[in-house]
Order: sequence, then structure tokens, then C-alpha cells
Amino acid sequence: MSNAGAQTWYMTQRQLLVFARQPAFAIITLVQPVIWLFLFGGLFKKVVELGGFGTTSYLDYLVPGVVVMSALSSNMWAGMGTLEEIQRGTLDRFLTSPVSRAALMNGNVVNNGLVTALQSVIIVLLGLLGGADYPGGLGGIAVLVLASVLLGTVFGALSNALGMLVRERESVIGINTFLLLPLTFLSSAFMAPSQMPGWMRHVADFNPLNWAMVAGRSALSAHPDRMAVADRGGALLALAVAAVWLSIRALRSYQRSV
Repeated sequence: MSNAGAQTWYMTQRQLLVFARQPAFAIITLVQPVIWLFLFGGLFKKVVELGGFGTTSYLDYLVPGVVVMSALSSNMWAGMGTLEEIQRGTLDRFLTSPVSRAALMNGNVVNNGLVTALQSVIIVLLGLLGGADYPGGLGGIAVLVLASVLLGTVFGALSNALGMLVRERESVIGINTFLLLPLTFLSSAFMAPSQMPGWMRHVADFNPLNWAMVAGRSALSAHPDRMAVADRGGALLALAVAAVWLSIRALRSYQRSV
């Protein structure tokens, strides 16, 4: 186990170096969250007057949604990196080494988790600068960041598995584009559940994106619903474990085909 952990950390460091050498990429990934927070948030700030948001500030409501949305959108493209390593032959060279197959996949997952956590903290700080209030304090922020990391792990691992199974950029792009907007708008990202049509509320109950938002918003509130946080967090953790297992199985399937 210690050897597998060391190999996972080595693979994580390898990917973190790539991230560190491209600081412009980190800045670019924050452009869209800034637009959502300050442009969209300013445009619809009076929507809280409809009721059901649990706050008088739309920015307070919007920040957890933007954190989770950003985790989803950035991790859904993890499979593109896997495809690039396949096309360059890097993955095949690693498969000829004694490195743990789980470490090959988990290194990617840990790297994405660390980057997602950093991105989430920055968005929370941007919201704070914009006037958002977090009654749940540091504990609530930690829960929100953890929920975003778990969600990112789910979709990052699934994206890696998809990349190894389809092996075509166009397929990964098409599937991600197809899923991103429905997952986002069939959730409470922008609108309070009480203001959503009934069928949308029912769909949102089964949407992992919404699980992360409910857990994060509840933890950040003045009176957190610990049961809601535990239920959604547990469901996200189980789904993340299943997604990572699936990505490792996809790697073994890929290995047998080359």
C-alpha cells in the first residue's frame, strides 16, 4: 500500500508540474466563474425577492453554485489529457513499467482534486470580495470545497474512462458539450428549488451536481442541515469511488487492446 501511495504521489507531482508550467491556464479557467459571479449575479440580483433562496443576497446563493459548476466544467475535460498521452505514446510507455495501474489513474484524480480545491477557494474569496457572506464560516467553506472536489473526482474519473474507451477527441468533446448545460440547468445552480417546475425539482434530486450544491449551501448557512450534508456528501463519495474504480477498469481494458 505504501508503494502504491508513493507511485500515486509521483504521478500526481508529474501532472502538477505541467499545471505549474502553464500559469496562464489557471487564470483562464477563472474567467468564466468571474463572469457568472459578477455579471450574471448582478443581472439577476433581484431574483431573491421571489423567495425560497434562504438569503437576501443573490451572490450568497450563487457562490456555491459557481464553485460546483466550475469543478464540473474543468474536470469533465480530464479525458482530453488522457487522450493526449495515448496519442503521444506516453501512457503506453508507462504500461510497460511496473508502476501500479491504479497509481496511473489515481495520480490524475489527485492532481485534479488539488487543482479543483485551489480553484474553489479562489472563487470563494472572489465572492467574499464582491460582498458575499458565509455564516457557516471556515467549516462551511471546507465542506463546499470538499463537495466540489468529490464532484470533480466523479466526472474527472469518468472522463478518463471515456477517453480510453472512445479514443477520439471529437467524441469526448461531443459528450461533454451534451452533458454540461443539462446538468447545470437541471440543478439549483441559479434558481431556488421552490421556484423551479416540479419535474425539474425531481430531476435535480438525482443530479450529482445538485447534491454538491445542496451540501455546500447548507454547510455555509447559519443553521446547517447536517443530515442533508451527510446524505449528499456520502452519495458523492460513493459515486467518486465507483467512478475511480471504473477508470481503473477502463485502463486495464485499454492495456489489453494495445
